[in-house]
Amino acid sequence: MPDPAQDAPEVGSPKESAAGIPAVLSSVRHVGEQAGVMRGLPAMLAVNQKRGFDCPGCAWPDPDKRHTAEFCENGAKAVAEEATRREAGADFFARHPIGELAERSGYWLGQQGRLTGPVYLPEGGTHYESISWEAALDLIAEELRGLDSPDGAEFYTSGRTSNEAAFAYQLFARQLGTNNMPDCSNMCHESSGSALTETLGVGKGTVSLDDIHEADLIIVAGQNPGTNHPRMLSALEKAKRSGARIVTVNPLPEAGMKTFRNPQNARGLVGRGTELTDLFMQVSLGGDLALFSAVNRLLLEADRRGEDVLDHEFAREFTHGFEEFAEALLKEPEAEFWERTERDSGLSRSLIEELVTMVTSSQKVVVCWAMGLTQHKHSVPTIREVVNFLLLRGNVGRPGAGVCPVRGHSNVQGDRTMGIFEKPPESFLDALGVEFDFEPPREHGHDTVNAIRAMGRGEVGVFFAMGGNFVSASPDTEVTEEAMRRVGLTVHVSTKLNRSHVVTGTRALILPALARSDRDVHEGRARWITVENSMGQVHASHGVLAPLSEHMWSEVDIVRALGRRMFPDGPVDWDAMAEYDRIRDHVSRVVPGFEDFNAKARRRGGFELPNAPRDDRRFPTATGLANFTANGTYAPRVPEGRLLLQTLRSHDQYNTTVYGLDDRYRGIQNGRRVVLVNPADARELGLADGAYTDIVGEWSDGRERRAPHFRVVHYPTALGSAAAYYPETNVLVPLDSTADVSNTPTSKSVVVRFEPSPVRN
Repeated sequence: MPDPAQDAPEVGSPKESAAGIPAVLSSVRHVGEQAGVMRGLPAMLAVNQKRGFDCPGCAWPDPDKRHTAEFCENGAKAVAEEATRREAGADFFARHPIGELAERSGYWLGQQGRLTGPVYLPEGGTHYESISWEAALDLIAEELRGLDSPDGAEFYTSGRTSNEAAFAYQLFARQLGTNNMPDCSNMCHESSGSALTETLGVGKGTVSLDDIHEADLIIVAGQNPGTNHPRMLSALEKAKRSGARIVTVNPLPEAGMKTFRNPQNARGLVGRGTELTDLFMQVSLGGDLALFSAVNRLLLEADRRGEDVLDHEFAREFTHGFEEFAEALLKEPEAEFWERTERDSGLSRSLIEELVTMVTSSQKVVVCWAMGLTQHKHSVPTIREVVNFLLLRGNVGRPGAGVCPVRGHSNVQGDRTMGIFEKPPESFLDALGVEFDFEPPREHGHDTVNAIRAMGRGEVGVFFAMGGNFVSASPDTEVTEEAMRRVGLTVHVSTKLNRSHVVTGTRALILPALARSDRDVHEGRARWITVENSMGQVHASHGVLAPLSEHMWSEVDIVRALGRRMFPDGPVDWDAMAEYDRIRDHVSRVVPGFEDFNAKARRRGGFELPNAPRDDRRFPTATGLANFTANGTYAPRVPEGRLLLQTLRSHDQYNTTVYGLDDRYRGIQNGRRVVLVNPADARELGLADGAYTDIVGEWSDGRERRAPHFRVVHYPTALGSAAAYYPETNVLVPLDSTADVSNTPTSKSVVVRFEPSPVRN
């Protein structure tokens, strides 16, 4: 049954600060309830330490000098979920038929505990049944061998997968003969990679943690660090105390970007904390392109007046396309330009000019962003315009400056580096083929959206997920679930139960995996893995906890056991990969920057990957230079009587993992089915605070999508916009509504109307 609390949330006032004593108490409570002292304390003392394990939460980098408690509140929640003493084993599945589990909320499913043994749902079965590892792997191999084509398989990857597992996994898929490797990047930061590869030649950020600390000006756009990357607040605090100014660009005011109460010092625990934001720009949803275009135009106009605001030497030596970019941006008549800009951005010209004054008085500028910029139809042009902004003043490739896309999952960037990509570079495939003496497939595979389309057409016989919660994370929930049900065999390698396990193909397997915090022992020897953070640093991760069951396997062991079955006489020595050093040796010869991988990974703190734009202002683009681009104008248009909705996380949530039913910073307790609406918009639409409404998505395909029974919360969102949590509102995002170029679902640009919700008993 659904959780009644989610339908009756309690609402109070939003907070004005983040972290502090409440964050400490929340961390202690979650660890105590889930893991207890005997398991919880050793885990928390080891997380993010140089000889410990990497936090399974966000991908924010670790400082060189670390605190004893080097974690944030949400990191503590993530570790507590892994370290839990609760188990969902054979007895659990015997008690709960699949039909009952399908009626439960994702929160309830996740709270049942760690999966402790492989289980199988046969065709027509009512319950998952215990199955041996040997039988489960034989079944997968049989299904894969029976496919008409290797492209009848989809290999999904979550960003928590280690470098070693990701490399082995992509090798298996390519030895099978497919590049069908959808991953969580497709749904989150693909727009960043697309824009940065075109403009700078590298689909990653160009800054280090030291650059954040050294910056004069930091612009945080479309991001809520206080909930999604809380340790970033410590870096912003350090920058602020070194003299940096911080600009926040967001449709919602967020507590974490107002005042940070650092729980690791007295000022944060009992003092006033640190006020972070110097200038808050409450941009309209989707208005970031208009904002950065306006900033760039003002800089160009100042330059033409003879003001020393642009770095012409940098532009001449290191960039391409400046004149074309400038001409395109300046051609619109001034009055028309500013009328459109103020409408599209929701910001006044005077406020934008205030930002420009801050920019021109700063030598070193960093722009950080997350999904608030990446999940719109025009996300790629928006991020290209951000790059234009930085190139104008030479803010790429020098200390304290650059682009900083802040990834979510702890190793999503590493997965892509290891080859988890449906459109791999030819150079990667060439090196892989030489290393393993086979010819990898060259045809591009499916990303997440195209994988769902293929499943919906009945073209997929096997869907294999290495971690994650594909059904809940994907757009167009009903379409995605129907597509999943058309697959012959669905396989999920997981640590805990989630919604994807109860929306299955004709047959289904759940394979329990070791978590980041678990000890990984093979033949009496401890093994360790590596991960890459958001800033291109690679380091080791050593699990410290005894697994709850001997039937939990490492992700690498699952892949190599399957590889041994599928290709017993092939060129890949899957047995040898039981020693992870052997995998790292292969990586060192395939992936640039990983030369001498084993030695470098054993250094305390790991090593930094080369980054051509950052290291020597070298730009491996099609032109060999950093590319200015002309990005035109675009902003979502919303009909009268409608609002533009963005999906977002609560504070008790990480992606689709829900730790609890509170969103402390936004003043919401014991519920998730809420929609945040500006009071002025609510009055115009007749939405009383506390009323219940159905949210109805309207799209050009003519089909409506409905998310029922949400409590209206009057909240200071940008005018014309609303916000609600995912995955509950993923149902509103059509599969075919995606960003240009990147094909990322447009989860931040949902046109909705509101209808009274039927009274529930």
